Amino acid sequence: MSQHPLARLRGYDPNAIARYYSKRPWLAIWRTLTVIWFFAGFLIGWQWDEWLNLAEQNKFKRAAQLREILTHLGPTYIKVGQALSTRPDLIRKDFLDELVKLQDQLPPFDSAIAFRIIETELDRSVDEAYSQISPQPVAAASLGQVYRARLHTGEEVAVKVQRPNLLPTLTLDLYLIRWAATWMAPWLPLNLGHDLTLIVDEFGIKLFEEIDYLNEGRNAEKFATNFRDDPEVKVPAIYWRYSSQRVLTLEWIHGIKLTDTEQIQKAGLDTEALIRIGVTTGLQQLLEHGFFHADPHPGNLFGLPPQCPVDGEKQPSKWVSGGRMAYIDFGMMDQLEQTTKETLVDAVVHLINKDYEDLAADFVKLGFLTPETDIRPIVPALEAVLGEAIGKNVRDFNFKTITDRFSELMYDYPFRVPAKFALIIRSLVTQEGLALSMNPNFKIVEVAYPYVARRLLTGETPQLRRRLIDVLFKNGKFQWQRLENLIAIARSDNSFDLLPTAQMGLQYLLSDEGKFLRRQLVLALTEDDRLHTEEVQRLWNLIKDDIKPAQLFNAALGALAELSTEGAAAILPSVGSLTAFSDKK
Repeated sequence: MSQHPLARLRGYDPNAIARYYSKRPWLAIWRTLTVIWFFAGFLIGWQWDEWLNLAEQNKFKRAAQLREILTHLGPTYIKVGQALSTRPDLIRKDFLDELVKLQDQLPPFDSAIAFRIIETELDRSVDEAYSQISPQPVAAASLGQVYRARLHTGEEVAVKVQRPNLLPTLTLDLYLIRWAATWMAPWLPLNLGHDLTLIVDEFGIKLFEEIDYLNEGRNAEKFATNFRDDPEVKVPAIYWRYSSQRVLTLEWIHGIKLTDTEQIQKAGLDTEALIRIGVTTGLQQLLEHGFFHADPHPGNLFGLPPQCPVDGEKQPSKWVSGGRMAYIDFGMMDQLEQTTKETLVDAVVHLINKDYEDLAADFVKLGFLTPETDIRPIVPALEAVLGEAIGKNVRDFNFKTITDRFSELMYDYPFRVPAKFALIIRSLVTQEGLALSMNPNFKIVEVAYPYVARRLLTGETPQLRRRLIDVLFKNGKFQWQRLENLIAIARSDNSFDLLPTAQMGLQYLLSDEGKFLRRQLVLALTEDDRLHTEEVQRLWNLIKDDIKPAQLFNAALGALAELSTEGAAAILPSVGSLTAFSDKK
């Protein structure tokens, strides 16, 4: 096979791509005319239906036409269709049903070509590599197609083979989209124009990473390492001996697509449990690991039965969660720096507490606002828009509402979308859209808040403990209601165990690091010239069903065993107060 001149690129290089196509303008002109021709025909047909009152009669025909157009235009446009297929709140059901087919029901290419690619890449015949392989692909996606096979050693595997001549199509589309972004930027009413080409470049970088299957294999193993202790997450193993840049052999996953709710229920899997796993693991990727799956559409996520523990193993509660989730396709991933992860936690905390001045400062740190921006006029605007979006009940919050409201702010204030966050927003919105397709009444906060509350209360790192202090104190005063809310929200997550958290909290209070919080708690108990026994009583009523007096006493002893006499003296009155309240009960 002849190699495309741009194949020498080691990664996405917009300047090199521009130089190549600027010398071949006929390619760019022909592609532009092709795209315009297809979409113009679709829009004219749609408008014609409206004029003749045939819109309802022809809606399925138009939906199928749009899918066929995106399929014909190739991988770049298919990616757009895949993203839209996860948004039931944006796309009509008739169009949604067709766009979902773009995830793995695309026209395959000839298996004879695929087998030649396998033999060229692996430098061995197909029969030497696999004891058996399906004659036709079991799934075809935008960048490749998958065969079901078995190794000579017996393992059942999926063999992913890249589409031929992929590079010319991708580079030409990226060149034209980037040119259009440069031309459109000054005319956009939003402040997106500032970074529009950077967003296109970020997309280009990820596409180039996605067509390198060796990179995908490394990503899969890194992702698996991050979730190695989580029995609810499954990642397929990679067989490196049978993998290359254009062929990837990985463990076969016996799962059910998350959008196939009927099969999920037949298999006895819990839809709500799968939604919780998806949202929680998504937050872990962003806020803990900093390494996240940027393309979590339904074709890449599968439901699996709960894994049984090995003989003799004590069965933890997580094993009976109602299901597991398998992630596949790790081509489009991204990495967050530690400071970005910490600032994201800050932003969540400040949004929870409606601290809009601090939230505006977080937007500066994250790059949504430039450092020289005067945030004073932006704070009341954030309060008006986000406060209305969240509403009186925080459970009404969703990303769709926030992104819609936030777009209003971008007309009047110098907000911009950093290139890095284009993928994060896409990932979050896609996950929420997938959850909505499984449960139309889903509210992301019902899962996200318990996770954030649990993270803050456990506080494994000094950074998280400092953020807990930020939550519990406002203007130097202890916020009893916030602590009650955090505990109540965290307890709504069945996996949250309050007793170890209480012991960890006692150890922190009595440590050198906890001196400040000890002093503040003493002040909080006696502020306003009264002993705040009523607040302590409310806290005890909240936790008494989870922590018995003897358990609390043992936890206190365990914490005290590691600490100095001075620290112990500081906390014993508090332990005694709680024990006294429990005795009254």
